[in-house]
Amino acid sequence: MAILGRVGRLVRGFLSLFISGLEEANPEALMESARQEFRDKMAQYNLALARMAGVAERLKSQVTQRAARAQDLERRILANHRAGNLELAGSLARELQELKADLANDTTQLKETEEAYQANLRQAKLAQKEFEDKVRRLETQLSQVKIKEAQAEAATALSSVGFKVGDLGDTMKTVEDILQKRYEISAGKARVARDMVDMDRVQEKENERRALEQAALAEFLASQGIQASPAPEAASAVKEIGPKEG
Repeated sequence: MAILGRVGRLVRGFLSLFISGLEEANPEALMESARQEFRDKMAQYNLALARMAGVAERLKSQVTQRAARAQDLERRILANHRAGNLELAGSLARELQELKADLANDTTQLKETEEAYQANLRQAKLAQKEFEDKVRRLETQLSQVKIKEAQAEAATALSSVGFKVGDLGDTMKTVEDILQKRYEISAGKARVARDMVDMDRVQEKENERRALEQAALAEFLASQGIQASPAPEAASAVKEIGPKEG
């Protein structure tokens, strides 16, 4: 028996450690469980509030009906009293007396029920707000914990790296040499291509293109009966060769 008890305690201990480990590894699951538990409790609380509200509504209806009945009895009592129906008037007066007692009791019950309902409603709203505030605080705390854990993991990963940038000197130097050679080859090709271009020939072709364009323009203007204006270069030349005024 003693051995069984010790084994039981050992099993409970292992189970407790296992559960504690799961809880520490999954705080989000714990928070969701707390949310669900709170929702279940609030559902029960709201059901009780609904019953209380139903009692209050029933009492309101009952008070309204009895108040209307009391007014009707008062009119009938006065009418029968004036008509000399004293026995009926007395019976109605007795009924009114009992009705007013019930009405007073219903009014008291309604007031107490309404007060209890409002108090419990405020309590429910307060509990809801406190729970939401606590959830927000826990979510903020959880976010901060995750950030710190990520920073710690990054720092650990960096500290475990067994080299420095200087250790890559040979490799980096090789890359630098390769890039320098490629640059020199490309720059040389560009210079050769540039030097081989005959700039005089290029200028000649450009002047020829402009002359052909101006000839085409003059031909078109002539076909339209419009006198062609001198080209900007020609106008400038005429101005320069003409006699200077003054």
